[in-house]
Amino acid sequence: MDQYINHPLYRKHNLDSAMSSLWEFYKKNFISLFIISFAMALIIQYATSLVNFNDLQSTTDPMVMLGKMKQMIVPILEISLINLLFTNILQYYILFKPLDSSNNILTLSIRSLRYFIPYLIIMVLLAFAGGIAIFLGLFLLVIGAFFAVLYVMTIYLFVLPVLMIEGPNIGNAIPRTIKLAHKNFWSNIGWTAVFIIIMIVISIIFSAIILLPFTGDFIKTILHPQTGTNLVNQTSSPLFIILSSVVSALTLPLMPIFASILYFNGRASEEQNQVIIESDPDDSKIRVEDLYAKPYADDHPDNPDRE
Repeated sequence: MDQYINHPLYRKHNLDSAMSSLWEFYKKNFISLFIISFAMALIIQYATSLVNFNDLQSTTDPMVMLGKMKQMIVPILEISLINLLFTNILQYYILFKPLDSSNNILTLSIRSLRYFIPYLIIMVLLAFAGGIAIFLGLFLLVIGAFFAVLYVMTIYLFVLPVLMIEGPNIGNAIPRTIKLAHKNFWSNIGWTAVFIIIMIVISIIFSAIILLPFTGDFIKTILHPQTGTNLVNQTSSPLFIILSSVVSALTLPLMPIFASILYFNGRASEEQNQVIIESDPDDSKIRVEDLYAKPYADDHPDNPDRE
């Protein structure tokens, strides 16, 4: 763990320092993060555009619609796998690039692959457990469901940093992730809530910006719903794909940076507690016998009664 102490995000944070560190790290590494994220987003956006959603919009028969949705399961799963793979690479880059400037995106991408399968397995387990938590949260109405989503999101943010820094052992990663997420539970939950709100606001603003060139089609769709397929076709156009990729490239690095901050904050808190414990061992405590003068031998040079 000693090498990670030199990471720019490694420290014990409060909410202000966490957001400041996120912004400073983002600014300092903006060019490289943007280029990597843009390439990733462009691939994902293009793959998504290949899935034909026009058929769903033009279908009114529920059974036919269900059949078409089943045909889309495989392409959607493939896109999800690509997305998870890119998330895995980007998180590894953010964790390890600052520790050695000689690392490049190719070598880091190859090294990150050893964590992909454990990450994928944990994501499946987390999706299953998260679905149950959200379902149970619905019994407590909106507040319960929102808290369940927030809790699952907080757990998720710790997964990749734990795997990549403490080893791709699933049996160790799952309890370790839960332990770190629960260590500063309310702080982690609160920071995650603030981060999600910020991301939602940023996404709404950027989405509104990239939709400006397509405002006419959007208004036509509202006034004439039967022409809605035109809007779907526009979202598959090269201009929309490029603009969406730019927006994704601007926001994509924020989550892995924030995940790193949460993890390093938990580790720094642990390290600090260990230092406090180690600096106060039992043998350093004052004992009753220390309050009395120690007897000296008759010939001891410090014996005040020595003749």
